[in-house]
Amino acid sequence: MKCYQEHGPAPRRASCAVQVGPVAIGGAAPIAVQSMTNTDTADVAATVQQVAALARAGSELVRVTVNNIEAAAAVPVIRDRLEAMGINVPLVGDFHFNGHRLLTQHPGCAEALAKLRINPGNVGRGARRDEQFATLIEFACRYGKPVRIGVNWGSLDPELLARMMDENARLPEPRDAAVVTRQALVASALESAQQAERLGLPHDRIVLSCKVSGVQDLIAVYRELAARCDYALHLGLTEAGMGSKGIVASAAALSVLLQEGIGDTLRISLTPEPGGDRTREVVVAQEILQTMGLRSFTPMVIACPGCGRTTSTFFQELADRIQSWLRAQMPLWRSRYPGVENLRVAVMGCVVNGPGESKHANVGISLPGSGENPVAPVYVDGVKTVTLKGGDIAAEFQKIVEQYVIGHYSKDTAAGENKPVRDAAHA
Repeated sequence: MKCYQEHGPAPRRASCAVQVGPVAIGGAAPIAVQSMTNTDTADVAATVQQVAALARAGSELVRVTVNNIEAAAAVPVIRDRLEAMGINVPLVGDFHFNGHRLLTQHPGCAEALAKLRINPGNVGRGARRDEQFATLIEFACRYGKPVRIGVNWGSLDPELLARMMDENARLPEPRDAAVVTRQALVASALESAQQAERLGLPHDRIVLSCKVSGVQDLIAVYRELAARCDYALHLGLTEAGMGSKGIVASAAALSVLLQEGIGDTLRISLTPEPGGDRTREVVVAQEILQTMGLRSFTPMVIACPGCGRTTSTFFQELADRIQSWLRAQMPLWRSRYPGVENLRVAVMGCVVNGPGESKHANVGISLPGSGENPVAPVYVDGVKTVTLKGGDIAAEFQKIVEQYVIGHYSKDTAAGENKPVRDAAHA
């Protein structure tokens, strides 16, 4: 694996794409963003509402818990209601302990799902493990569904780990227990994938993941996994935590792997703040991919951090208003204005770096800082087009941005046409 060079990260490891409904994972496909509901799946109305919110936020696959008979019976109903709403996001069923029984009793659940997620560490013990694993794979084969074999170090197969620890203890120079645990994670994923293929599941319907909660452990595990297979890989720092800790830890781990060309789909496992919005994990995943230049989801807002020259909070409020407004427009703009996700907007607080940054953006505004007259030059594609004054700067700047979007990204706009947007009233 080579690291990031001038021409970007190395090709991802998956040899071919895994098709999950309309979404492709791996191969030449863009890195897909996933999320997971935290509703009781048996509560159809609540689950439909949350899946819809996650999909509208940009989640390209949504996983739901299937932990009992009621949840299994609810999945087809949830799928039907979402489709009636025009939401066709693929649903992934999360199975632990009893998935073999649930699908046997409710095969319609397997049919309604776009993918199954199996944890080989808790699918069963001993001989029952192989039998119950086989049942799940047989359902996937019967209905043509891909499977994510998701290993987690919090539920690693104890028999496999014990065997590998015993083998390690007999070595002349035993390795550290943490190293053996990481190797056991990779072994569990690869052995389970090989078993699934022997049972008839095609190579291109298998996705692997080996999730841990330590940043360095995750990087080490996925480097080894990527070096030893060409399956599509799902990335995620499990139990990442709350707030900034969870965001920083996820970004630190996943960015290293993505930079090395490892990973085909990802989920940010944030613990929501009390009463917090579940869609936050989708936004963070998109922002990681977009800031690394791997995908574009919504126009990028560049804003300065502020200093003693920017004692006014006006530019902070303007930056927040513009960023929130741009994201809110995307469900409509995505289809109406192709390519608008590549738009760059600058909201700068003073004259030190403000004009320069504004010229680098498609549309930029440079506010005067503190103690100066409230005048703000606006730049469009590097050209100063207008100077805004007075109390309506925010609304006027938002209008300029909207005019730029309409003028540059409409489907009937001629390719390569870049006309600066001018407001005659302020020219």
